[in-house]
Amino acid sequence: MKLLEVAAPDFDLVRTLDSGQVFHWEKCGDGFAGAIGSSGVYVEQQRNRLLFSGTTAKVIAKYFSLDHPLAEICRSFPRDPAMTAARDFCRGLRIIRQPVWECLATFITSSMKQVAHIRQISLTLRKRFGTAKMIYGSHVHVFPSAARVAQRTEEELRECALGYRAKNLLATARCVASGEADLNSWRMLSDEELRGRLCELPGVGPKVANCVMLFAYERLRAFPIDVWIERVLKQKYFPRKRKVTAAQLRAFCETYFGEQGGYAQQYLFHHARKGGAANGTK
Repeated sequence: MKLLEVAAPDFDLVRTLDSGQVFHWEKCGDGFAGAIGSSGVYVEQQRNRLLFSGTTAKVIAKYFSLDHPLAEICRSFPRDPAMTAARDFCRGLRIIRQPVWECLATFITSSMKQVAHIRQISLTLRKRFGTAKMIYGSHVHVFPSAARVAQRTEEELRECALGYRAKNLLATARCVASGEADLNSWRMLSDEELRGRLCELPGVGPKVANCVMLFAYERLRAFPIDVWIERVLKQKYFPRKRKVTAAQLRAFCETYFGEQGGYAQQYLFHHARKGGAANGTK
């Protein structure tokens, strides 16, 4: 099969797919097989270009945010040792533009789970309730729509290792499928309003809301704080303070990391997970 190509300067495919944003891409030959929306997609990187099949160059460029001025974004980061180390470690990592429902559903299932567990849950949901696609000799499954999930029972979802999250995912799917939660229209809301609407959904708290804002709505100020980031913030930015509240951390991140806080968070997060042995955060 002949692969198409698109220029991808200042981009690292492996780092981006392994950074805890998405959980369904699988190694396939020299690249990865996965799905973008309802399409099965194969993609591999050769230096400063991406070779792909299953979709268009426009979709690939949009999904991987190849239009983001990454060098400029990285220059905007605070100049401190923790952020500089994370920036250098994560060169080429970009924020992925994800389909809203898929992103929302995935992060509802991620609560109190490690990346390996989230990947398994995502795979199981896709295989049981999604549509199979053949791409580059591999079977991939697109994420089931909200309407499809809404038709399931809590017991069926629990069989996907969701535990208590099954109830929340089902309730939110029904809100979305019925139109009660119009995810697309929420794109017009301010950050504060959007976060508030998301937090009204079952299973969505501030951390999940910020993940969805960052990865699906492209609100690049959003700064999700999970246990990894909380640990990094306390160790690197509040080393002498014995107790730092969640509200204090949120206020600090909002002002200190600013307009590109989402990128800063993702770099700190990935560095903590993958480079932790070197920086003392593992």
